[in-house]
Formats: sequence, C-alpha cells, structure tokens
Amino acid sequence: MTTIIRNVAFDAADPGALARWWAQIFDSEADGDDHAAAFDLPSGQTVYFQRVPEPKAVKNRLHLCLQSDTPRDVEVDRITALGATMVADHRIADGTGWAVLADPEGNEFCVLRSQAERGF
Repeated sequence: MTTIIRNVAFDAADPGALARWWAQIFDSEADGDDHAAAFDLPSGQTVYFQRVPEPKAVKNRLHLCLQSDTPRDVEVDRITALGATMVADHRIADGTGWAVLADPEGNEFCVLRSQAERGF
C-alpha cells in the first residue's frame, strides 16, 4: 500500500489572496475564488486554501520548511520582499541555522539552507 500527500491545506481569511501570495514563492499561478483557492507545486502536490470564519490564534502545530536552490539568505530576502515577516532568526554566523517567517495571515514557515550550503 502506498500513501501520498495529495495536498497541503491552509485555513485562511482570504483564500485567493493567500494562495496568490504563496504561488509567487513557487513561481506558480493560483486559481480559485473567495471560498477556496489552490496552486500546484513543481513536484505535483497541491497547496490548497479554504476560507474559515475564525482568525489564526496560536502557533502552527505543523509548518512548511522551504529549501531553495539559491543561498538561504537570498531566499529569506526574496520572500520578505514579497511580504513575509521575520518571526525568529535562528541563522548562525557560521552559515548554519534557519529563519522562521510568517505569511501575510501569520502562518509560520521555515527557510533552510540550500543543498549546496549544506554540503550534500
């Protein structure tokens, strides 16, 4: 038996806007309406956003960890320029560590070092 993750779902106050914001990170296009929106990742999975009435209240129990083919700090700068906010900076002077960012609705995610920076 094989199990896959078909999609990752986010609750959102504005699914269309949040899907479009995340789609920029992955150079993708979002599709949807005021109630639900989605975009596909290069790997084939879908990132889905659904409208919910309640606002985000606590820290995420599950979060995404992003790894780019560009250096981590370049990716952090690119994503913050798109509107992410820095939540916690765990980058260390020796080049290790990660950055915790939040999307426009406060969902936390991490930006990790690139494969080249990790040395494998």
